[in-house]
Amino acid sequence: MKTYKKTAASKLLAKFDNELMNLLANDLNSFMSRNPFLMSKKQAVIQSTLSVA
Repeated sequence: MKTYKKTAASKLLAKFDNELMNLLANDLNSFMSRNPFLMSKKQAVIQSTLSVA
């Protein structure tokens, strides 16, 4: 039975992808914490669409 090992390039790419995703998630969280009005505006839009239906 053959085993397939990931190549160094694909490991590096996967690590880069994970790091990039973590950076973007952290940036989004910090942006949303500095701009709380965006979250309340989004909730207001959701509530208005729910009341229309």
